[in-house]
Amino acid sequence: MPDTPPAPPAPSNSDRDIEDPLRPETKAKFKAKASSQYFDPCQEAANRSIRCLNRNVGDRDMCSDYFQAYRDCKKKWIEDMKEEKRRKTRMSLF
Repeated sequence: MPDTPPAPPAPSNSDRDIEDPLRPETKAKFKAKASSQYFDPCQEAANRSIRCLNRNVGDRDMCSDYFQAYRDCKKKWIEDMKEEKRRKTRMSLF
């Protein structure tokens, strides 16, 4: 019987809530950082993807849920930042 690694647990809804880049705490951290500092609100999702790859000897198919959770997180964060920038631009016109 071949030794295959167990399937990784799929990210649960509570995991996705923890990674939500739109939480007020995350926004506060982003706004409080120095302009030269890098801040990735989706770093936890990225770390989970890497851990999954390490656990599964680089088998990307086993980690697709983790990759998708990271992509969703980044997409939400970027859309929110664009919208916030638009709002600030509109407000400065008045």
